[in-house]
Amino acid sequence: MEDNIDVSVVIPVYNDTEGIRTTIHSLVAQSARTYDLFPVDNDSTDGTGDVIAEIADGHPELVHPCEETAIQSSYAARNTGIEHASGDILLFFDADMWAPETWIEDMVTALESNDYDYLGCNVEVVADDRPNFWERYEQSFSFPVETYLEDKHFAPTCALAVRREVFEEVGLFDERLESGGDKEFGQRVHRAGFEQGYAGDVTAYHPARDSWDALRSKALRIGRGHTQKRRYHPELGEPHPLHPINYLPPSPFRLRRRFSGQDVSLASLVGFYLLEYVLKLTQSYGTLRETLAQRRSKREEPSR
Repeated sequence: MEDNIDVSVVIPVYNDTEGIRTTIHSLVAQSARTYDLFPVDNDSTDGTGDVIAEIADGHPELVHPCEETAIQSSYAARNTGIEHASGDILLFFDADMWAPETWIEDMVTALESNDYDYLGCNVEVVADDRPNFWERYEQSFSFPVETYLEDKHFAPTCALAVRREVFEEVGLFDERLESGGDKEFGQRVHRAGFEQGYAGDVTAYHPARDSWDALRSKALRIGRGHTQKRRYHPELGEPHPLHPINYLPPSPFRLRRRFSGQDVSLASLVGFYLLEYVLKLTQSYGTLRETLAQRRSKREEPSR
């Protein structure tokens, strides 16, 4: 990484005191020389802001706290970070994640040496030594970043590098979206002709969701995002909430490919398959509920 490259790391956070502490402590210890951190508190109601302020007091030249209180959206928080940051290269990192001390340096080197404009990396899902069923599902199915880039032209915003000039040309993240804004933005970048890449030898770490409630909450959020994308981005071709594809069982061949060559019991495979189907139906329920909420809101709007 060249010393004259100005790099800013944007970290959106909402109500996660321990997560933001873990993340910022990981990022203040980086080997890169010219970078700064912009944690963006998205109107938290717990002590998240206090934790950020405490760490910033110890690293005033490195950590620059920001707030996004007008819009409750991780994408709005990221946009606020972009507007405050000065970096020519913007890295995005999620609160509750951590990375080895060379992560910033490695991401920038991969971006620069390959002339990429937009770069995703490997995201490893971490659990305890004896992961439960939910954690093992997360470790098996979450963050296939290389596949996302190859097939769908996006990388998750949890660990992403983007040149500032990309935002200047295609615009910021769509803060109207609760979920799926990373996909919408990545595909917008792809359509604009920017070079996208994957750094498989650079790894960031994400904790596994460890309960049904956590997985259910994620599925509902994704479902709401489908409806929002269908409303605001019809060009993406999101299916109608009642389309049969939303309710068909997932392909067992996907499961077979995912566990090819691994020592996984039949009972676990059946359990993972059933959970994947239940989560798909949960997403569809979130899509339907958001669709109905939008229609009610539209009916309640005063006539002009």
